[in-house]
Amino acid sequence: MRSDLMRHPSRAYGSQAVRLVADIDHDPWGSVRASLYETARVVSLAPGLPGHEPRLTWLLEQQMKDGSWGEGPALYRLLPTLSAVEAFLSVARSDTSSGTGREQIAAAAAAGLAAVRNLPATGPWPDTAAIEILVPSLIAQINDHLGQHTIEATPSLGPWSRGPRLDVPHGFARRHEQVAQRCRSHGVPFKLHHTFEGIFQHVPPGAVPAPDGLLGSSPAATAAWLATTPASGQSGKAVAELRKVVRRYGGLFPEAAPLKAVERLWVAAALAGSGLPPACGATVRAWIHDIYDAAGVRGAPGLMPDADDTAMAVLVAALAGEPRDLAPLDTFWSGTSFDCYVGEDTGSVTANAHALQALHAYAQCRPAEGAVRLPRRDLVADWLLAQQQTDGAWRDKWHASPYYATERCVTALARHGGPTARTALRSAAGWVVATQRDDGSWGVWSGTAEETAYAVKILLAAQDVCHLPGADRALSSAEAVLEAASRTTGHRHPALWHDKTLYAPHAMIQAEVMAALQMLRMRGEAELIAPGGERDTEETAS
Repeated sequence: MRSDLMRHPSRAYGSQAVRLVADIDHDPWGSVRASLYETARVVSLAPGLPGHEPRLTWLLEQQMKDGSWGEGPALYRLLPTLSAVEAFLSVARSDTSSGTGREQIAAAAAAGLAAVRNLPATGPWPDTAAIEILVPSLIAQINDHLGQHTIEATPSLGPWSRGPRLDVPHGFARRHEQVAQRCRSHGVPFKLHHTFEGIFQHVPPGAVPAPDGLLGSSPAATAAWLATTPASGQSGKAVAELRKVVRRYGGLFPEAAPLKAVERLWVAAALAGSGLPPACGATVRAWIHDIYDAAGVRGAPGLMPDADDTAMAVLVAALAGEPRDLAPLDTFWSGTSFDCYVGEDTGSVTANAHALQALHAYAQCRPAEGAVRLPRRDLVADWLLAQQQTDGAWRDKWHASPYYATERCVTALARHGGPTARTALRSAAGWVVATQRDDGSWGVWSGTAEETAYAVKILLAAQDVCHLPGADRALSSAEAVLEAASRTTGHRHPALWHDKTLYAPHAMIQAEVMAALQMLRMRGEAELIAPGGERDTEETAS
């Protein structure tokens, strides 16, 4: 006999959502895994921190058979591989490896160099954060290591000395030189604090003031700041912040810490899309009280305020029944769309989709005030429509998968409405149906529960405005994929999100999967209702 939760799937969702929200509320750090790139940077720049030897061992254990490090396709592994190779070379030069075998380090570094040399020289390289700065910086450091040692002078470093110096990939060197020159002349802009390890060697000590917490919310950037700062009370505080991360992550480091604001906003928005359980309401409202900022919302304490997080805070506040002022979004308005942050190089469709959702949700709560923003909503919708690609999808710089960007845009445009939006939704849904995998999943590289959740949301949103042949069949086979992922304890979601390298925000992904599955269950329950208003015999009998 089925349990009560199995007979009433909405209750199962409610219980899972309450548990997820409670877990997040008790963890101020965020549920992201340690980063190979970031951990290797700290190994190189701050070898005196506790846990240095275990970090070296962990890096060695993470190396792939082809010699590279990282997740995703080979081109995504360029940056973490360079980071690990440079770290091992740095350790060897400074002789800070007392327990880890030098021969093992030498072999790992040589294999890493070979993996980098085997990559295509022209990419195309992923649009991860500051890759055009970080890659040339690491290559320069590696070449400096290679130039400092010869086989004759240091026999134990022989494997590292073989082969030519690394070339900077096409298009990277000039950009890095331009940024370095600008930093030398005009100081380091706030937006580069998060990736300060990419330019710290090009600016004088003191170019960046002492951070309040981690510099740019990044352990690597903080370690780079420490490497150029004399010991003082301020540097001691930075070391203390790094030690906190060491304790939380068992000696390793994520690329941003803490990720509390982003995680809470994205989880709350995802759960609200399928019905936020009332038991979660007080906690979500408390999150908004803590996160919303009239000066703009930051994804993490050391980052710039940005339109994406600000829009999500406005959206979640409205969905939670406590709308907050839209004024902070005005800072990012360009005239036709929202810049993600001041000084942005490339626009973000997902940030604008979130802004459009926020404007719509606010108008639902406060119609008179929302009506004033209707022309802006129309402009953002037009801008999003212009970004749709010929295959029907959207793509964005914050995520490797087009399913994420497409779901965000479809959800926003479905709420905005209009004949042009309906055409765009039909095109997006057609792309989704055409790209489903044989096992019922979707994915840019392989089928994943996360991307399947986005695809389901796209089809459900499109079905509200147009009928698409094949959508029902696609949704039916997708439900089994999401069910399997939701039943698997400790399911490891692949890294698809863009920071300096790929990362996987587990709680955010879990919320998306839960919400999409609940939408499918609600759809199934609705179909059980007979035209006369009665459920089928099994449900009526229960």
